[in-house]
Amino acid sequence: MKTVPYFRIGTSYYKLVSAPTIAGHYNEILVPWNIETIRQDHGKDYLSKIAKYDGFTCIPSHTDFRQEYQNFYNTYSPLRHEPKEGDIINSLNLVKHIFGKHEALGLDYLQLLYTKPIQILPILCLVSKKRSTGKSTFLKWLKAIFENNLTYLTNDSFSSQFNSDWANKLLICIDEVLFNREELTERIKYLSTTNINKMEAKGKDKREVEFFGKFILCSNNEENFIKIDGNETRFWVLKVPTIKKENTEFLDALKQEIPALLHFLKSRELSSSCKTRMWFTPDQIKTPALIKLVQNNRNRVEKELASILLSAMEIFDLKEIDLCPLDALQVLNRTRVKTDLTQLRRLLKKDWKLENKDNSLSYQKMVIWQDGSLQLIEAKGRYFTVEKSFLLENFDETMND
Repeated sequence: MKTVPYFRIGTSYYKLVSAPTIAGHYNEILVPWNIETIRQDHGKDYLSKIAKYDGFTCIPSHTDFRQEYQNFYNTYSPLRHEPKEGDIINSLNLVKHIFGKHEALGLDYLQLLYTKPIQILPILCLVSKKRSTGKSTFLKWLKAIFENNLTYLTNDSFSSQFNSDWANKLLICIDEVLFNREELTERIKYLSTTNINKMEAKGKDKREVEFFGKFILCSNNEENFIKIDGNETRFWVLKVPTIKKENTEFLDALKQEIPALLHFLKSRELSSSCKTRMWFTPDQIKTPALIKLVQNNRNRVEKELASILLSAMEIFDLKEIDLCPLDALQVLNRTRVKTDLTQLRRLLKKDWKLENKDNSLSYQKMVIWQDGSLQLIEAKGRYFTVEKSFLLENFDETMND
């Protein structure tokens, strides 16, 4: 505890107190304190010893932390652990278990959190239908590393308008995620890439703050815990396997290695370089779990059209097929899937990212007859070309479900 644990920040007084935790540690927090109480406890002359600041700021740093910036009090929490060389075998095993083939990128992710806390990073999603996977252990481990700079949220607290408890945190972890409303998905996507956010507390006006938070989502629902489309590049979805042999003392062993882990993260060379605003490229963080999530978020029109096109390619032994939006509409009308030309044009151009021909050209038009048989006939139009490899990559798994 500091010699003078009080501060005047702006026109209000605060006391820096050490709140004990169940784990036997202490969290230093600022608590509003009455000036008259300070006089009663220490005498009126004591007030002159109290440090005075013009206001609050929040500037994250783990390797060069400063409590004061130009007479503003830094509310970011310094880390308790000091880097120290040592063994980190348990930490490396956990990273390998969580990130799998992305182990090197996983270490980069942790290193960037520690050495470059304002760097924008992907939304890390840990999913598994099974229990005893280590997802909760991973979050508890991160909490032990980054302490007060990590917070847990529920679905309800994230959707609440009041965010003063997490707007200045480095890591925002949401367990048992189920974002079934599109506005929640849009909110987390926006926050994952912005550097400005509106902070709002009960009974206080909103104020603009710098935002550097990174999100970690955990869910037992692998298929549709969040609504995203095939063009999304902000999500790093990892399917976490079950732990073969559970060790009840594993978390304690991880905590013992934190000083050595910080030393390792501070001194290792990154395996990747910054190539996008979220550091990693979409290809680097693309996983089978992400593809499965995207496939299960596709609407019925997409799935039905893809199924028909794949069937036609199999029947006529084609690697690609040409079609105009009107062709697709006529084919889908046979299957009683309701859609219109506007939706189909949007699907082909925006969702499937296809370009139609500039001029009307000859092509083989797909036709489905009343008996359900398919035929290719000569036609002219500004057609799109759909490749079989695209359909297999983006739809084949859902076709077989």
